Amino acid sequence: MKDFEASFSDFIDSTEYDKAEGTVFSLVRMAYKAGWLAAGGDPLAATKAMPFFDAKYTSPSEGGEA
Repeated sequence: MKDFEASFSDFIDSTEYDKAEGTVFSLVRMAYKAGWLAAGGDPLAATKAMPFFDAKYTSPSEGGEA
């Protein structure tokens, strides 16, 4: 069996992690926006959402930008 650190590193480098991270970010942003509006904050201007799930992350070791 692989050790914990090697297994965790493999998970962090996976596309499944990237998808999970994008989902968590979206949930946090939606919750923050709901609180913002409930506290009387100005409604946000309509903007096009960034497509987090379509982006391909390339690690610096693969020659990409971090």
